[in-house]
Amino acid sequence: MIVGVPKEIKAEENRVAVVPAGTEALVAAGHEVLVETLAGEGSGFPDDLYTAVGASVISSAEDVWGRADMIVKVKEPIEPEYPRMRDDQVLFTYFHFAADERLTQEVIDRKVTAIAYETVELATGELPLLTPMSEVAGRMAVQEGAKYLERNQGGYGILLGGVPGVLPAEIVILGGGVVGTQAAIIAAGFGAHVTILDVSLPRLRYLAEVMPANVDTLYSNRHTILEQIARADVLVGAVLVTGGKAPKLVREDDLKLMKDGSVIVDVAVDQGGCVESARPTTHNNPTYTVHGVIHYCVANMPGAVPRTSTLALTNATFPYLMRLANQGWEAACRADRPLSLGVNAVGGRVTYEAVADAFGLDYTPLSEVLPG
Repeated sequence: MIVGVPKEIKAEENRVAVVPAGTEALVAAGHEVLVETLAGEGSGFPDDLYTAVGASVISSAEDVWGRADMIVKVKEPIEPEYPRMRDDQVLFTYFHFAADERLTQEVIDRKVTAIAYETVELATGELPLLTPMSEVAGRMAVQEGAKYLERNQGGYGILLGGVPGVLPAEIVILGGGVVGTQAAIIAAGFGAHVTILDVSLPRLRYLAEVMPANVDTLYSNRHTILEQIARADVLVGAVLVTGGKAPKLVREDDLKLMKDGSVIVDVAVDQGGCVESARPTTHNNPTYTVHGVIHYCVANMPGAVPRTSTLALTNATFPYLMRLANQGWEAACRADRPLSLGVNAVGGRVTYEAVADAFGLDYTPLSEVLPG
């Protein structure tokens, strides 16, 4: 198989989908790997590391897309890349379709086989290809929240951990999954007071057992959300509906309850956001203010720490990539139920129900496209 690794072109995105070690393994297995010039540079992997292990470094993105049987990316294709997609090609990347109707329609129209990292799902419910970036984003959420609380960044002017004689900051986290848990760990380590809200009592019981004393858990409903956001110095949106849109738990009018100079970090923004006023921003223009509340809504937060993020991501994605390359996507998905759940679209048909529901599209079970 010919595997293509284009350079990411989303704003300030420096991750790469395959590192030289993975390239070496693919080449050793008999595959051809095409890497676009400078694809790995932002993560600390220059072109010569790829050529040294047998990859072909290609100067043209069009050539990489045009020749590859399978394209492996980090972020979803964006507008300049739409014409490069074709119907005999597999795309393996993060898509987050439910937040992007235009991308969904382009993939349908171009009849691409779209396998989404974020919906590969184990029998336990774990999302193994989403987890590493959720870990990074959760930890970064507190880091960014702390920065924008500083007065010279427009914030309230409060230190997360306080000092003796002065109370610490209040960090409120909506969602107790991977993002929320990692955010809580970092915020608690800074000495802040943390409250995690979730609708799963088993999850809240687990978090209550493992978290330090400065972390409280609270059942999430409309009343408790409003109560907590009024106290929050930093609000972290960490809600996930696998493959679907995030619910709007905080309405725009609710922001009037929050402190001027408080900060919202909506990690769910790549799935539409769990705060109504959230809209995607970029690393080079990361914040805006609504009703006096600073919003940090960067849709590719881990892209700011590409070395860490690339290594964490490729550790998780590479075994699946190798299966797809060795077996072809049909055989690999027949043999691997978790991987088959990553297939969101095939031949112009939507094969992931939450994506179809998001836009009122027809849903075709994968079993109808891929019998057996």
